[in-house]
Amino acid sequence: MADTTAPRLFCFGLGYSASHLAHRLAARGWQVAGTVRTEDKAERLRQAGIDARVFDRDQPLPDPAAALAGTTHLLVSVPPDGQGAGDAALDHHSDDVARLAGHLQWAGYLSTTGVYGNRDGGWVDETSELRPTSDRSARRVKAESAWRRLRDDHGVPLHTFRLAGIYGPGRGPFRAIREGKAKRIDLPEQKFGRIHVDDICQVLEASIARPNPGAIYNVSDDEPAAPAEVTKYACDLLGVEPPPLVPWAEAEMSAMAITFWQDNKRVDNTRVHDELGVRFHHPSYREGLRAVLEAEGTG
Repeated sequence: MADTTAPRLFCFGLGYSASHLAHRLAARGWQVAGTVRTEDKAERLRQAGIDARVFDRDQPLPDPAAALAGTTHLLVSVPPDGQGAGDAALDHHSDDVARLAGHLQWAGYLSTTGVYGNRDGGWVDETSELRPTSDRSARRVKAESAWRRLRDDHGVPLHTFRLAGIYGPGRGPFRAIREGKAKRIDLPEQKFGRIHVDDICQVLEASIARPNPGAIYNVSDDEPAAPAEVTKYACDLLGVEPPPLVPWAEAEMSAMAITFWQDNKRVDNTRVHDELGVRFHHPSYREGLRAVLEAEGTG
């Protein structure tokens, strides 16, 4: 029987980052529930003790009151789709979340540093103007705004987390390198932030412990770096020759990949350090990639 006195986290979207947080909190005795898109994944999570429900734009929760009952902490991690308010959870269940407001101790929305757009290598912080350069990032801006309105109108204790490029076990450069698919594009001035999933969880847990509704946090490591530099380091860890540098004009990339390269900025993360007291386990890609390789158990 579930401990009804334990805090309860409900995640709209148990994706890569949210599921890592869910498993960490469940191991500490939390009740954890959330949504996935398929019944197969829901069943796997149930076997791990997580109350998983199927939900997406075309399939709202059939009994939201039951699904959300007892929720003390809410995390939103569904990708925006541009329809309606831009967020399926809001479009289907904003009233249900609003009714929770008086009981919620904390709510978080996982966004992206892509909302800042391009700064030609300059720095951005949480007060910087949002200038999305892709449709995907523009949808994030729209969804952020919609969740803030729910906070303003109903008192939902919302915190916004703008995540840099996410990596961790099962999500890193090593597979592409082994399969000979890795590329190194010769743009050393193009800097990107990235963040290990363990440090995302660390930031979320610190915010849960020290709520500050309305706060926005950039979640990016301490050392923005050019992707070619990161790929070379990953190759060094594997003991293989890195792929040759390719000029930008000769690089063959998908339309989606190009959108990642059109933004060049460095993300200031001072607030997570100063306000939340977080010190990253993986302050740069070097510590992070070593940890990924160790966690994956391959060399």
